[in-house]
Amino acid sequence: MSKKTIYSILTAIVIIIFYFLNDKVDQKIADDNYIEKANPSSETNTSYLPTSTTGYVVHHDYYSLSYNETHEQAEWVAYELKKNQLSKNHYKRPYFTRDKSIKTKSADWRSYKKSDYDKGHLCPAADRKFSLKAHNETFLTSNISPQKHDFNAGVWNRLEQKTRHWASKYDGVYVVTGGVLKEKLHSIGKENVTVPKYFYKVLLDNYNGKTKMIAFLIPHKESNKPLYEFVVSVDKIEQLTGIDFFYQLEDRKENSLEANTNYKNWSFR
Repeated sequence: MSKKTIYSILTAIVIIIFYFLNDKVDQKIADDNYIEKANPSSETNTSYLPTSTTGYVVHHDYYSLSYNETHEQAEWVAYELKKNQLSKNHYKRPYFTRDKSIKTKSADWRSYKKSDYDKGHLCPAADRKFSLKAHNETFLTSNISPQKHDFNAGVWNRLEQKTRHWASKYDGVYVVTGGVLKEKLHSIGKENVTVPKYFYKVLLDNYNGKTKMIAFLIPHKESNKPLYEFVVSVDKIEQLTGIDFFYQLEDRKENSLEANTNYKNWSFR
């Protein structure tokens, strides 16, 4: 065996050992972070978190999520958007990175490469521009879902902007958002990241002590329809997802609010 061949074999062994050890280190960091994140930071409002169908809830500093490993994305991301958090700051867009708080590892950004889908934020970066740390936290891959560009930049963006408008008007709203995750859906990348056919956003408002609730269910395609045409009851989204939203409310109030589909009462009071 030639020296060149021996050198090549040794180099290959070193590379394999390096990646093995690096993977172990990443997993140790993930385990440590998961334990650390089990206790929400003071910046995370967990008052109205939905139930988790997976039992895998992670609290970051500026939002919480329930991760679904089967679909390689969050089934929901929840956070409070306060009026004083709305900002016009401009930060450099960072690279997307794996969420090390997910013990099983969140999807790699490379799963989206050449897929013809955007890395669509669930908690928008624009909702977290009040600090660099909050902004960059939205670029964890646990906070993204595959979205068609014309949907992401179109009707979904309109709803995100409208949510910020309501956060300003009503002095803050509580937001829960995600894709409707089902079996036998199209997927992308080596990790088989599920592409939802519908995305939802559920909003809760306690403006002036009067609790209001509204939900949107939007097909995963561009649309010029007005947003009120996508209003559904929270009950409808619960039926589709198996998630129980705002169960902390008194039962009679919860049942009444979750059956509501009145966009006008929400938007123009």
